[in-house]
Amino acid sequence: MNGQTILVAMLPEHLLLAGIALLLCLAIAPGRPRGGFAISLGAVAAATVAAIWLASTGYSAEPFAGQYSVDPVASLGKAIVLALAALVLLIARSEAEERAFPILLLSSVYGVCLMLSSDTFLTLFLGLELMSLPVYVLVLLAYRRPESAEAALKYLVLGGTASATLLMGVSLLFGATGTLSLSVFAVALETPGTMPSIAVALILVAFFLKAAIVPFHAWAPDAYEAAAVPVTAYMATIVKAGVLLAAVRLFGIVPLTSPTVELVALLPLLSIVWGNLAAMRQPGLRRMIAYSSIAHAGYLFYALLGEGPTRFQAVAFYVLVYGLMNVLLFAALPPDADDRARDRLDHLKGLFRRDRFAALMIAVAMLSLAGIPPFPGFIAKFLIFRNVMAAGYTLYAVLGLVGSYLGIYFYLRVIQYLFMTAEERPTITRAPERLALGASLICLLASILLAVFPGWAIGSP
Repeated sequence: MNGQTILVAMLPEHLLLAGIALLLCLAIAPGRPRGGFAISLGAVAAATVAAIWLASTGYSAEPFAGQYSVDPVASLGKAIVLALAALVLLIARSEAEERAFPILLLSSVYGVCLMLSSDTFLTLFLGLELMSLPVYVLVLLAYRRPESAEAALKYLVLGGTASATLLMGVSLLFGATGTLSLSVFAVALETPGTMPSIAVALILVAFFLKAAIVPFHAWAPDAYEAAAVPVTAYMATIVKAGVLLAAVRLFGIVPLTSPTVELVALLPLLSIVWGNLAAMRQPGLRRMIAYSSIAHAGYLFYALLGEGPTRFQAVAFYVLVYGLMNVLLFAALPPDADDRARDRLDHLKGLFRRDRFAALMIAVAMLSLAGIPPFPGFIAKFLIFRNVMAAGYTLYAVLGLVGSYLGIYFYLRVIQYLFMTAEERPTITRAPERLALGASLICLLASILLAVFPGWAIGSP
């Protein structure tokens, strides 16, 4: 074991760990010292730069052979997750000054990074729990409503169910193969027999639970609605990205076979349809985004039907675009002391007359999430369905594409509130924060670059 290899290969994780250590020192200091936001943002930004450097230089190493490895694909995935986490922090300025909030958030991001370099189910499970456990607390910690406790409990119970399901599947896989290496999952996909098939199904169901795939989605609407806006943005971007990028690493480049194909295709297709239909009837923005995220999780799992080498490309581009648009939406959302009022779609009526910049940013986010060209969301969906068709699953691609059209209605309904509905004047108690405005501009610039130069981002790392 080479100390220099460990230092370089795990540089993003080390920087996050240093930030966590500094935040802990700050938390135990007497009085109420400030600086938590600066430390957390600095640690995440430094980790992002380190991940980009590792990806751009093509660095590959195995600091812990058989357990943890780094390659350009893993580093690129970390760079995407860390960049989105930095943007989420920009809209969490007030929350990040609390003692526990930045520590929990950085710990969760650390777990995501660990998952993306896992070579064994032990490391994968450790990363998954490090990602999930802080988020259960964040839902309750940054609460704005009395029902936050119930939502956090529901999230905890179903998250624990996902962990137990994953462990059961891994146990059966270990019993069938005698190893916990992630590589045996790809072997089990092609191995006939009851035990490998059940193991694969249980592991896949665990990922469905974490990503809120129908019918394992019940926690998402309540958790998204009850949490504070930055926590909702974190769950919709970082947690979703971490789970899907880890799933791509787990499946590798092995083509799927029956019955795994049917499981990967039918439940995500049901999520696309149900998520879009349920979102139409939601009066609250965050609950609508929760059902939207259920539909988008379906699109992302569809990528697993594609040919092996293109899976990471499609998923990475999609989670980047999806994350940027969600952060743009929440960063531009008008502030209000009353969290319930802020969350109502009625709160957006006539927004263009009161705050044109916010209305335009929310409209860009909605159009991109709907997959309307020339916005980058269209390119992301195009990559997914192109790869599914190239793999020979034309029927599933057509059904998924038809299901995606259902979502256009509720995205356009938000735009109708912004531009076409008679103005109502909810009470706004404070002006938008400058950091949230900065996050909006960064997301807007990134979305323009992705729409104009998608080939630059789609290229292999």
